[in-house]
Amino acid sequence: MKSKQLEIYDTTLRDGAQAEGINFSLTDKLRIADRLDQFGVQYIEGGWPGSNPKDMEFFRHAARRRWKHAKIASFGFTRKKGVAVEDDQQIQMLLDAETPVITVVGKTWLLHVNEVLRVRPDENLGMIGDTIRYLKDHGRIVIYDAEHSFDGFKDEPDYAFATWQAAEKAGADVICLCDTNGGCLPSEITRITAAAKGRLNARLGIHTHNDAGFGVANAIAALDAGADHIQGTINGYGERTGNCNLTSIIPTVHFKLGRSGVPAKSLPKLKELSEFVDEIANVRHDPRQPWVGQTAFAHKGGIHVHAIERVARSYEHIQPESVGNFRRVLVSDMSGRTNILLKAAELGFKLSPDAPQTRAITARVKELESVGYEYEAAEASLALLIRGVVDNNPELLFSVDDYHVSMRGNAKSSTCEATVKVRVGKKVHHTVADGDGPVNALDGALRSALAKSFPKLKKISLTDYKVRILDGLAGTAAKTRVLIASTDGKRQWGTVGVSENIITASLQALVDSLEYALLDKA
Repeated sequence: MKSKQLEIYDTTLRDGAQAEGINFSLTDKLRIADRLDQFGVQYIEGGWPGSNPKDMEFFRHAARRRWKHAKIASFGFTRKKGVAVEDDQQIQMLLDAETPVITVVGKTWLLHVNEVLRVRPDENLGMIGDTIRYLKDHGRIVIYDAEHSFDGFKDEPDYAFATWQAAEKAGADVICLCDTNGGCLPSEITRITAAAKGRLNARLGIHTHNDAGFGVANAIAALDAGADHIQGTINGYGERTGNCNLTSIIPTVHFKLGRSGVPAKSLPKLKELSEFVDEIANVRHDPRQPWVGQTAFAHKGGIHVHAIERVARSYEHIQPESVGNFRRVLVSDMSGRTNILLKAAELGFKLSPDAPQTRAITARVKELESVGYEYEAAEASLALLIRGVVDNNPELLFSVDDYHVSMRGNAKSSTCEATVKVRVGKKVHHTVADGDGPVNALDGALRSALAKSFPKLKKISLTDYKVRILDGLAGTAAKTRVLIASTDGKRQWGTVGVSENIITASLQALVDSLEYALLDKA
């Protein structure tokens, strides 16, 4: 009978940090470790003390902290060839890290034994056994990462077994089978893990990479075959295409397999954890992440939206809130009236299905999207459109009477200048601002002018700016769509503008952004 309790081993701070573009500071690592501990993972691998001073400093800090759920693990290799384990400096650094858990990696594949390590097969077995036995004698929990387990088994199964049995005989607490190259199929993982389960008594773990796109699937296959210790990283960070993604594994284990990986009360914080780690890593959150991405529970097709209004589970495999996510209804030229009704309610407007206003809004959205507007990422512009129909073209809070943008400079540097004339009631504000580019200058001049009447706009800033050419065949005369993301420090919203003139399109989106910030319903 399979145990319902699984061990979650997080290696974001070591294996995840090997991803291209990821570089954690000491403070970053400590903050992430604290959050992982609060979330309830059982093991946090902090790094390799033999690789750099920062990792050793992390372990010094970790030794002084009280961890609520997690055990901290240091990572290293088996002893070097021809060196007694007690004389191996790297092994001593693992002990000096003072972690309760030490994870050591050793070779399973004869290709690596013969061609990379260049040691005899029997000496490799001795390196594995000596290292684990020595660390166990020093009172540590030892996890043995059997590198290239599956490739090694496919080439020479008897030798692969010999390496695992050497680790087990030496006292390893967990033997973790690693698909290090990330190229195995789930069927191979199942077959080989089941074979290992049949001949080993130690706890079995699984460590997968995502090179063929099966990182999560392969981990699930290993669990089905008897493994109950899972190694992975938050958001799937890792070398090459990444590691097994714990933000997919953790909810899959709980909701699909009926087994426990972390405390159930932590699951509604999963999306928050995912976004926190992305923020610390300075990586834009992937909106298409399963379970925790912005689009994971986004509905666009009219038939889908009509169905979820009646029965949410008709197009949702779980309740979004159970992992801290939420349902989103998108509005586009594929939308029906149900999309408009649900989106309007979400934005604070009450409409009835058969009201003329509902039909007018639906028709207007389809008309504007046919000429290039897009409201999926511009909910603030959509809110203004709905408000315009519902309130029958209300009086504008402000209007731009005139604007001018110019650029001056030389081959080494340039400066953009924008002038705007803004009308607020009977007052006219005329402002000039410089900027790094025409849109930056225009944004500065516009907000500077409006801040005289609306001081709250001083807190508004742009967080993203995207331009899409809608008709490349028209060359420099092509119509462009500009999407702008803005924030007041507490919330974020998107607006859109479309024109053959990129400055005009940008101004449309900027005006919508500032007008939305001033609305009571925003």
